Amino acid sequence: MEKLKTIKEECEIDVEDKKSKVIGYVKPVFENVSFSFDTNWKTGLIGRNGIGKSTLFKLLLNQEVYKGKISKSVDFIKFPPNLSDTSKLGIELYRELISDEEEWKLFRELHLLKVDESLIYRKFETLSKGEQTKIILAILFTREDGFLLIDEPTNHLDMDGRKIVSEYLKNKKGFLLISHDRDFLDGCINHVISINRNSIDVQSGNFTSWYENKVMKDQFEISQNEKLRKDIKRLKEAARQSQIWSDKVENTKNGVKVSGVKPDKGHIGHQSAKMMKKSKNLENRQNKAIEEKQNLLKDIETKESLLLHPLHHHKNPLISVCDLSSYYGKKQILSNISFDIKQGDIVAIYGGNGSGKSTLIKILLGLNHEYSGDVKLASNLKISYVPQDTSNLTGSLNEYIHKQGVDETLCKTILRKLDFSRELFEMDMKNYSDGQKKKVLIAVSLSKPAHLFVWDEPLNYIDVISRIQIEEIIQEAKPTLIFVEHDKRFVEDIANKIILL
Repeated sequence: MEKLKTIKEECEIDVEDKKSKVIGYVKPVFENVSFSFDTNWKTGLIGRNGIGKSTLFKLLLNQEVYKGKISKSVDFIKFPPNLSDTSKLGIELYRELISDEEEWKLFRELHLLKVDESLIYRKFETLSKGEQTKIILAILFTREDGFLLIDEPTNHLDMDGRKIVSEYLKNKKGFLLISHDRDFLDGCINHVISINRNSIDVQSGNFTSWYENKVMKDQFEISQNEKLRKDIKRLKEAARQSQIWSDKVENTKNGVKVSGVKPDKGHIGHQSAKMMKKSKNLENRQNKAIEEKQNLLKDIETKESLLLHPLHHHKNPLISVCDLSSYYGKKQILSNISFDIKQGDIVAIYGGNGSGKSTLIKILLGLNHEYSGDVKLASNLKISYVPQDTSNLTGSLNEYIHKQGVDETLCKTILRKLDFSRELFEMDMKNYSDGQKKKVLIAVSLSKPAHLFVWDEPLNYIDVISRIQIEEIIQEAKPTLIFVEHDKRFVEDIANKIILL
């Protein structure tokens, strides 16, 4: 494999011949790959769920066994770190993680992240997940001798939080970032490392420029593949005709007349050998063409259409909400919310962390009865729900699909579209990545005959290519959908209504 080199900079990292295995896979995650990247780059690491992004982080941190060489000139720092005790104050965690006592550096980073300084004097476990994310980033970026490996910082950030953190990272010297949020990546990176099915690419630019290049590359390879298929067909026909002629010649050699002419065995023997050689050459050309064809589409993402049939309800609207209010203890979460959801609506629920999005979802599902106002659902309304939590997914995928009462073929077809390998079908789901578990929930949801689909933060941990494919599925199937999601690009691409909390 060709080695990709950077220009010479003060700090450079080379990775060569990495080999590592994941539970449930028989083949290496990486094999005989080489690439370089510079620590002055703000680099996004892109790839499918389970393809090896987190494994690469572990390799760089020397947490995985491998063959080959990893050379570096900096210390790698992992985000999020492993915290020994989350009951400690934020300031105590700073002192634990950072050896120097120059606390002014921490306050500088907190200011840049728009974090209230008083939060570091609270127990870390009492903070929201978004606040925890910002404080840990602030702590780790006070280290000026290290290079951050940042693993999915956006999962617990709302849209405003993502914008703040993206702007923050944009002004840092360098980092390696795993994120599946397209706008977030575009806002802060200037290079991309993409882990593909059979290769690793390094490009300058943001996510959008990388994806545009990928689309053009895929289109070119698909066009080349069509030419190759025609060539293979031609070669097969030529080889077939050659074999027919060769058989005739061989029969003549054995005394069989061709067109009534008595054969010259010496001449025919020579012709037979010549034709057999030609036939063999054509066969070799055919096999080589087939091999080229197989290698040609190695990194192309398939985007075949899926035929889904959301149920039609005789009543419209499906849901009517009037003057809905709800409290969490003495704190009012929802205040006089009113809206209708009609058939064909794709509705995004938007609001900051703690604004009541999940509370609203639970009320619509009948899981929360602590509210005032009117909530009316159409009679016999069938709802398909995707929760945030994936911790219950263990055991056999086949058994889970059957337990959910959905079409196995359709469900697995959706999973295949979202890059599930056949090996994954046979694995215990407890060994799935968080993104793979979320894909199972979405595939099962889409396979259920339902009038209404309700998804609570469905895209957490799901890779960026799969997000684009999920968009395409929704745009083609046009289900009635209400969802909570902080991926701004996803919301803008599919929603026709927004409920602002």
